[in-house]
Amino acid sequence: MKKILVTGGEGRFANELKKTKTKIQFIFLNKKKLDICNSNSILNAIKKYRPKTILHLAGLSRPMDIHKKNMTKSISLNIIGTANLVKACVKYKIKIIYFSTSYIYPGTKGNYKENDSLLPWNNYGWSKLGGECSVQMYKNSLILRACMTQRPFVHKAAYFNVKSNFIYHDDFIKIFLKVLNKYGIFNIGGKPQPIYNFVKKDNKNVKKRYSKGEFPLKQDMNLNKLYKTIS
Repeated sequence: MKKILVTGGEGRFANELKKTKTKIQFIFLNKKKLDICNSNSILNAIKKYRPKTILHLAGLSRPMDIHKKNMTKSISLNIIGTANLVKACVKYKIKIIYFSTSYIYPGTKGNYKENDSLLPWNNYGWSKLGGECSVQMYKNSLILRACMTQRPFVHKAAYFNVKSNFIYHDDFIKIFLKVLNKYGIFNIGGKPQPIYNFVKKDNKNVKKRYSKGEFPLKQDMNLNKLYKTIS
């Protein structure tokens, strides 16, 4: 049985992954058992569980403005914490799977491919790109530039003029399990469409809202590489 150590084992995505039936042995560790800001904590967890792969989910995400209000915490968790993990993976020859974000693309033209230029449009995107930089230096890695959200959608309104690749966690996991043995970088998400249209399918009462500059309008990614891989 394949053994994968999971950081951030009590987060939203991890809790959804726990519900999934698979032959893979996911070992979910919370901050007390694996603190990515503490190198000794990381090494102790690796020595105890001896994983072949680490799925890195720990970090800081919502609310988005926390990355501006508490920049130090954002840097410590998303950039330095990720670098700490990569250094441990290099030492013990462990594969690392890193969840990045579609927010590292500029959001000005859409249809972004994995080799397109990167320019995050908010501090969250910069923090995730900062973490991704260390992962890219290590070839025994898989980077997933994700665009996903929990089900049901947590907001009462959704942007009608913002195009993205939103997909729900449970549907994302089905794709994730098909690529976790791969290497390199993959965009992963759902059909490119306005966020409102995505939410409307499951929530008929969702209201339309319009970005007036706070969100770039064309955030959608090109998924051709992903489709060729899993088809």
